[in-house]
This record gives sequence, structure tokens and C-alpha cells, in this order.
Amino acid sequence: MAKKVQGYIKLQVPAGSANPSPPIGPALGQRGLNIMQFCKDFNSKTAEMPKGQPTPVVITYYTDKSFQFEFKTPPATFFLKQAAKLETKKKPGSGSKLPGRTFVGEVSQTQVREIAEKKMKDLNAVDLDAAARMIEGTARSMGLRVVE
Repeated sequence: MAKKVQGYIKLQVPAGSANPSPPIGPALGQRGLNIMQFCKDFNSKTAEMPKGQPTPVVITYYTDKSFQFEFKTPPATFFLKQAAKLETKKKPGSGSKLPGRTFVGEVSQTQVREIAEKKMKDLNAVDLDAAARMIEGTARSMGLRVVE
């Protein structure tokens, strides 16, 4: 018999750096889930990813307090910051204060298409061109200029 799903938790955790401190501890603890088991499993599965890369994870937990989790691709903003060679660790490198008026960097069309290919499975786009347009919009809203 299949387990009954009790709910879902969506978190964004740096790859290889899961620990019981917030936001993981409180999110899992208030639902009675084993925090240390999640941290060990998450860190072992993200060991081959670049350390510190933001990794969205969806945790499905069941009525018997067991769980499983699924990884998503990192946010488009993370890839865009890498492509524009902006700081990806802290907030000051997050983009322009006045997007559309001031620009903090540039990304090329080919970089945008590469990011769209990486993100394709998590985007609700029909084809690669639509996905690339979505990524271009994200770049513009961050204050990045998209050049040919």
C-alpha cells in the first residue's frame, strides 16, 4: 500500500552544506521529521555539485514521518550572476537598484541560451526559444544588459 502524503516543504539549501540550523531545522522539526537524516542524505547526494551552489529541494513527507526529496535546478539569477561575473555569495552582487536605467553587467545571447538549456526541465516553456526569452527577462529585471 502506498504511503499517504502529508505535505511538501520547499527549501533552498547550499549544496553540500545542509545543517540543522535555520531554515532546515525549524522547517523539518515542526513537522516531526528527522533533521539529521535529511542533512546526511542531502549532503551525500550533493557532494558532486559545486559547494555552496543554491539548490532548491522539494521534500515530500508522509504520515509515518518518513520523507523523500527531489532537487530542482539552481535559480536563473545564480547562473546569470555567474555569466556576468558578479558576486554570487552575497546580496550586494544581486543586481541593479534601478533595473532598466542602470546596468551592473552584460550577458550574451549564447550565455542566455546555455542557461535556458540548463533550466529547461524546471521552466514552463514549450521550446528553447521561449525559455531563452524568459531568462532574458530575468536578466533585464536584474539590471543586466543582454548583448548579441
